[in-house]
Amino acid sequence: MLLATDLDGTFLGGSMENRLRLYRLIKQLTDIQLVFVTGRGIESVIPLLNDPLIPRPNYIIADVGATVVNGLTLDAVEGIQGEIEQKWPSPYDIRTKVLENTSVVYQEVPQQRRCSFYYDTETDLDNIQEIAKSFDCDVITSVDKYLDILPKGVNKGSTLKALVEYLHINEEEVLVAGDTLNDLSLYDTGYKGVVVGKAEPALSTYTAAYENVYHASSPGAGGIIEALSNLERFQKYAKSVEEREMKQSKKASNQLVVVYHRLPFEQETVNGKTIRVAPKSPNGIIPSLLGLFEKGRSGIWIGEEVKQKDNTDVPNQLIDEDNYPNLIAATISLSKRDIDQFYRVFSKEAFWPTIFSFVDKAKFNHDDWDHYLKINRIFAERIAKEADQDALVWIHEYNLWMVPAYLKPLRPDLKIGFFHHTSFPAADIFNIIPWRKEIIGSLLLCDFISFHIPRYVENFVDVLRSHTPFKVLKKINAAKQFLTYSCALGVNEMTKTLDIDGRKIRLGAQPVGVNMEKICSIIEEQDVKKYIANTRAQKSTTTLSTILSVERLDYVKGPLEKIHAFGEFLEEYPEYRGKVELINICTPPSQGMKIYDDIRDEVNRAVGEINGRFATMEWVPIQYFYRSLPFREVVKLYAISDIAWITPLRDGLNLVAKEYVAVQGRISGSGALVLSEFAGASVELPYAILTNPYDMKSMKESLLKALLMPKDERTARMNRLYDQVNYYDIHYWGKDFVKELEKSVK
Repeated sequence: MLLATDLDGTFLGGSMENRLRLYRLIKQLTDIQLVFVTGRGIESVIPLLNDPLIPRPNYIIADVGATVVNGLTLDAVEGIQGEIEQKWPSPYDIRTKVLENTSVVYQEVPQQRRCSFYYDTETDLDNIQEIAKSFDCDVITSVDKYLDILPKGVNKGSTLKALVEYLHINEEEVLVAGDTLNDLSLYDTGYKGVVVGKAEPALSTYTAAYENVYHASSPGAGGIIEALSNLERFQKYAKSVEEREMKQSKKASNQLVVVYHRLPFEQETVNGKTIRVAPKSPNGIIPSLLGLFEKGRSGIWIGEEVKQKDNTDVPNQLIDEDNYPNLIAATISLSKRDIDQFYRVFSKEAFWPTIFSFVDKAKFNHDDWDHYLKINRIFAERIAKEADQDALVWIHEYNLWMVPAYLKPLRPDLKIGFFHHTSFPAADIFNIIPWRKEIIGSLLLCDFISFHIPRYVENFVDVLRSHTPFKVLKKINAAKQFLTYSCALGVNEMTKTLDIDGRKIRLGAQPVGVNMEKICSIIEEQDVKKYIANTRAQKSTTTLSTILSVERLDYVKGPLEKIHAFGEFLEEYPEYRGKVELINICTPPSQGMKIYDDIRDEVNRAVGEINGRFATMEWVPIQYFYRSLPFREVVKLYAISDIAWITPLRDGLNLVAKEYVAVQGRISGSGALVLSEFAGASVELPYAILTNPYDMKSMKESLLKALLMPKDERTARMNRLYDQVNYYDIHYWGKDFVKELEKSVK
């Protein structure tokens, strides 16, 4: 068959899922010839030819029928093009006369073989018709906005008819598709046609009595698929779509748009060429989010990436067609300077210290705020452009706080969810931010706002109290999943639903879980199993206890306080010298983040002082690694360590604590977890040994408690912790958030 289709609103219109279905069908079936029939000039069609999602057309009819080229070579189809050229009067003469005698506005677009104008309902079309007639030309209008003057008898339909004859194609095998009045000539050919859903009313009216025309209810590409299914001649092609869909489980009705600063792949340079590969980070968030699309759910992943050297924009692309057939990546290309100013400077110097209550370190720069707004607006505009009608939008992290403010006016149909991966501070801390009103105003345009734990939810509600009146519609008991007392971050009730100016906003506490599948797969590797077994056997013959600390170099993690506490512990409990070792993995911050230089130097000095003071020829108290270790190596350390000493001064959650529990529980270990009360995970893990990292005495006593705890008790505690971590894993988190966001649609 030959599919001759208009572009904007037709082939490029409709839901993303239906577009992918149609494009995939055309790519797979070699007996479908594709012809773009458009009012655009060739110059504006060329970018589509480089889009990996869109099938390459066999032919292109452009300029409302005045240009026809081979879609593969872009060479003119001379036999047809020559006849069109002979009919052309001087376009310059036409343009001059029209502009001198009418109120229309000339379209500033490439116009090699056309005269195109903008007009409105006040325009005297009869006058323009007379001018066109004097040049032996026709007038074609569209959506009460666009007006073209073309040689008499030259239009989309006439050029298509000439092409079909040129190719010797059976007229019964041609299907035409359009959505505006300037597509009318396509249906006048007598070929089978489809007017797609949400078409210009005038086109539907004109073609209502055409026996060769099917009027679809689905817009855009969906309307073309609908026609294939309902027109007997073309049903065999529609079956290819249906058979593929039958292999997939039932899909959710709403498209899901993930908005995250990271893309689900990384860049590598191979032989001078940039390619995309799966991310190497152990970050379980990315595979969890990808898992939401495994059953064919329609989705877009919007993230940022450093602009390529040639400054070209990255086209939308499928992420993994086999596993996620309806998920595409939409890349926002930013300069390295933009990313550094947005993320490494402003976000880390203004918001990061405030979020974690280190207000003395916060730096507020209004020029940087303006730049932050610019980046957030870019994200919002991209979402507005890409998202289907009524899509669900899941925005991640404080870097994008202002996206809802820009997005909601552009696309009020979208349901917006926001998740905070950090903590959320108390009102007296948050309100230090000079732009607090703008941020809160933006967040209140969301339909669902979620945090790790109930305490952060209540902090957010307290912030609202200082900004706007509201009514609490629903509260829930926090005890189902979280500790409500005996810890610094516990609360017994959590606000669930608010009413603000008649809008209902839902709140949630959904702590991120660990990637159990990845952890289990590493543990099951033969060399890893052998290493763990051999190391544990060797340790059973010694009295040396291994204490493990894994953290990113950041003042909020309290790396210096921990080193000092360990030094005092060795001073006060000399019997443990030679019997305990601290393996301290300190991951460097991102390049260019100078705010961490001082803390790095202080930690280096403190480690050197303690090792210099207490080390012997046979024993070094602290093994310090200032580098990133592959996650596989970290898992091995989790498995052989007797104690995980996780003591951030503040932490939104802390996945390291959960990863340690996951590994120890999986191998039936008896490790002990010492965890800061000010890590969000502390209210999820009731069998951890909690400590106050601001109190040196508490730090030393909690470590001593872990060392003295009988093995049976440690094993029992770890088993209970493992049950919690295994149940509330990363996939539970992702599915639970989407389920809550979907409730906002009802």
